[in-house]
Amino acid sequence: MKDIKVAHPKKLGELASTAISGNDISSSCLYVSALAIVYSGQYAWLALLMVGAVLFLFRKVYGEVVGALPLNGGAYNALLNTTSKSMASLAATLTLLSYMATAVISANEAMHYAHILFENMDIIISTIVLLGIFMGISIIGIGESSKVAIAIFIFHLISLVVLSTFTGLYLLNNGLDIFYANSSLPVKEGSIITALFFGFSAAMLGISGFESSANFVEEQKNGVFPKTLRNMWIVVTVFNPLMAFLALAVIPMDGILNNKEALLSYMGNLSAGNWLSVMISIDAALVLSGAVLTSFVGVTGLVERMTLDRVLPPFLLKKNKRGSSYRIAIAFFLLCVSILLLTNGELGALAGVYTIAFLSVMVLFGAGNILLKVKRKNLPRPERSSWLSLFIAIIAVIIAIVGNAILNPAYLVVFFQYFIPTILLVMIMLNRIVLLKFVLFIIQYFLNPIQNSLKKSNKSILSFIDEINSQEFVYFTKNDDVEVINKVMLYIQGNEHTKNIKVVAVYNEGEKASDKFIYDIDVIDREYPAIKIEFVQMEGKFGPELIHELSKKWKIPVNFMFIGSPSDRFPYRLEELGGVRLII
Repeated sequence: MKDIKVAHPKKLGELASTAISGNDISSSCLYVSALAIVYSGQYAWLALLMVGAVLFLFRKVYGEVVGALPLNGGAYNALLNTTSKSMASLAATLTLLSYMATAVISANEAMHYAHILFENMDIIISTIVLLGIFMGISIIGIGESSKVAIAIFIFHLISLVVLSTFTGLYLLNNGLDIFYANSSLPVKEGSIITALFFGFSAAMLGISGFESSANFVEEQKNGVFPKTLRNMWIVVTVFNPLMAFLALAVIPMDGILNNKEALLSYMGNLSAGNWLSVMISIDAALVLSGAVLTSFVGVTGLVERMTLDRVLPPFLLKKNKRGSSYRIAIAFFLLCVSILLLTNGELGALAGVYTIAFLSVMVLFGAGNILLKVKRKNLPRPERSSWLSLFIAIIAVIIAIVGNAILNPAYLVVFFQYFIPTILLVMIMLNRIVLLKFVLFIIQYFLNPIQNSLKKSNKSILSFIDEINSQEFVYFTKNDDVEVINKVMLYIQGNEHTKNIKVVAVYNEGEKASDKFIYDIDVIDREYPAIKIEFVQMEGKFGPELIHELSKKWKIPVNFMFIGSPSDRFPYRLEELGGVRLII
């Protein structure tokens, strides 16, 4: 058997991957420190430390799930390989809403900071131009995107270090009198616990973007993903509480509340002068722009995976010469511009979509980890989260969702206004066979008198149904018993549209399937008359080369090939198999 050489694009290293996903989460210190102070007062830095502790727990959660299933898609991929496609699509819908809100809000906020420097600029037009620029960068390719992200990320970290240094020197010269005065004020919300509850809930906005790295993990080098989680956690846990503490130490509470829209710029002006305020404003515009790039990169990886699984229309997968899915970037840009124009730049309500969506995605990621532990316990993974830390992490995020709902009840209404149409579109794609058959029934029932004139329409719909069902699937087995094969058929019958499946058994030279196994296959074939089972046995070695050879020979995409959960003795990592899915 000839070896098949598969070309692989250049993968991203630690700095590039961290920068792409980190610009979103690291930009949070520009607004979340002030937000935490609004609700927690002098205890804001403590609320932000609590957020860092929750994020530390999620490092293990994300590390276990993505380590076991290192494919693009984040929570969608986790649930797709542990439960039904419908449940996975729920996570995908929430993630898409989160990315949409992130891109629009970040671009608009970036232009508000730029407006400080250029007072005559039109914010709406500038926001559209900025979205267009990053659409173009995304279309050029992820390699070029990473260079832009790295430059923004490094400048942002330098700006935060400079601000921290000069504010620290200001403290040395002026003492902690302001901090003591702020600390002696009456506790926000009546009690420390209540203040911390609302401050923590609001401050959980500061971890938005943590899920982004999981959506383009296939573009990262081996071992890079857990390092991106570590690096993002360090940035959030160090700078977010530090900025809140320094603000409380150098600015009276009234000054903080009056300048909360650009608190860090105000702090820079107070501690070192106008030059530092300008530097922070430039940094804010750039890093918020970097969050827009994160959204384009993350949504491209997610939508590609969903389209490969036939959850979204296949025309989105068209690529340019650089290998970029340009139609996804263009569609995302048009969606973001439409939302911007519909809201006329008043994006407060969209923040509710942003908050509820990404916190819900984190809960679903935790749910995916639970299912992975229960249903795929033998699947190899580089690290494991403990049950205790997993439940604490999930409960903490649920508390944050409840807190945000209490703080802003109107956000829930706005969230459902965006969520319901989006999930309906996805559900239509998942159930399009049933809907097409229903349409066909309505046509035949009510328009029977003019049946002859509608024959052409009937044939077109039936042809479309046959085209969808003509897609073959492959299940790789080796003497599984009749119960396992039956579970495979139940999954395919409930989640995929097909009339043909190949059950493939690969044996060493001189080996072949037992008579009992062949009889079991025949029994299952008769049990499911709507699906034709073709049993194929061959000699060879099961692995990536054979998978790609069969995919090319049979013209069946690799993501339509299934295997059972491999044991620790399985010689290949899951990502080496090219996207083969687990269903048992």
